[in-house]
Amino acid sequence: MASKKLRRRDLIQQVAQERGGVSVGALAEMLGVSTQTIRRDLDTLCDGETLRRAHGRIELAEDRLNTPFDQRAGTNLVGKRAIGEAVAAKIPDGATLFLSIGSTTLSVARSLRHRKQLTVITNNLSAAMALSEEVSNRIILPGGEVRLPDRDFVGEEVIAFFGRYRAEFAIFGTAGVDVDGGLLEFHQSEVRATEQMRRNAQSSVLVIDRSKFGRLAPALGGNIADIDHIVCDRPPADPFPSLFRDLGCEVEFAEDIE
Repeated sequence: MASKKLRRRDLIQQVAQERGGVSVGALAEMLGVSTQTIRRDLDTLCDGETLRRAHGRIELAEDRLNTPFDQRAGTNLVGKRAIGEAVAAKIPDGATLFLSIGSTTLSVARSLRHRKQLTVITNNLSAAMALSEEVSNRIILPGGEVRLPDRDFVGEEVIAFFGRYRAEFAIFGTAGVDVDGGLLEFHQSEVRATEQMRRNAQSSVLVIDRSKFGRLAPALGGNIADIDHIVCDRPPADPFPSLFRDLGCEVEFAEDIE
């Protein structure tokens, strides 16, 4: 089977796992192919045990539908907690920060529980709720529909929302990192939201666990070389360590901290 077809089918499986379900039309737009091509892919992928068709959609089988965001948030807890604590150590009381969507960014929010008088501009509802326990914080959210089960806001309104603010720190994750350092997401709107945060912040902080290196996603954003600070749990496997050799930014492996 052609590598392009294999890559596309891997991406379809990843999107279904991330979101619990997605329409044929959305997959076609995301991957830049026809709906007929997607339907042929689904003929192969939908075995009934892991993935199934449902009214023009592909969905996880019922025994796999267990709030995918909560599943992600519950993986690699030690590594994500270490990342969160390392980033929180960089953030002083009274700081203004952007926080993006994602389970690793949520770990950062939870680690900021001892900070006071923060101004937090975020489209991550779970992060906002975690930070709301400190009543001296100011939390600013975009309007619109909450995407479930991820409990976040995405789309063009969110990009405009981030464009109306400035912050000292932009803290964000990514769906994957390619071998050339490209930062990958599942949708261009997620890329544009991250780029808007980075443009409007004095310092950019990428939070990422080592499982994201080599992980596929279709939308290309910036490059890891463009980030000011990178905080990862542990060094990635080959060939990715070479990405860090010539970076002019700070790279920190949080689980190495004593």
